Amino acid sequence: MLPIAQNETISASKGAGALRAGAPRFSPREFRASLAMFATGVTIVTARTATGELVGLTANSFNSVSLSPPLVLWSLAQAAGSMGALAAGSHYAINILAADQKPLAERFASRREDRWTDVAFVDGVTGAPLLAGAAASFECFNRSRYQEGDHVIFVGEVESCSYREGASPLLFHGGRFYTEHPL
Repeated sequence: MLPIAQNETISASKGAGALRAGAPRFSPREFRASLAMFATGVTIVTARTATGELVGLTANSFNSVSLSPPLVLWSLAQAAGSMGALAAGSHYAINILAADQKPLAERFASRREDRWTDVAFVDGVTGAPLLAGAAASFECFNRSRYQEGDHVIFVGEVESCSYREGASPLLFHGGRFYTEHPL
């Protein structure tokens, strides 16, 4: 592994003879089907707008970045209705769902207007909603954003986190939720 200097940007597009990616040799359908082979956990990203309105969406594009400082990332489609609120806000929470929270994942993945009706949560230290029963929660400062393709990558600096001992995670693979581990 090559050492990387602090604050160095890694790019293959520097200089006159820059390297470029070749044209895709697959269809968008093949790409999506191939991505679906990677099993992920399921999260709901939550926040409040400047006026206090609740914002939340299901996301499975979550990853750790760094232990020091504690950083995580997730991504959101640029066309998402919640993009403005999440890009402008200073804080958000990432709630890792437990296996019994499949209905909540489906609710926050939908376009329904009443997604917060009867949802149990508490306000975290930063004001972002923390969902009751989540396997883990990360309260994040909205540290940076990077536009890549049709998505924006959000990097959050974790200010507080918690987890529920013994909780089984909700998993997503091949376009389906999995709530139990095979024996």
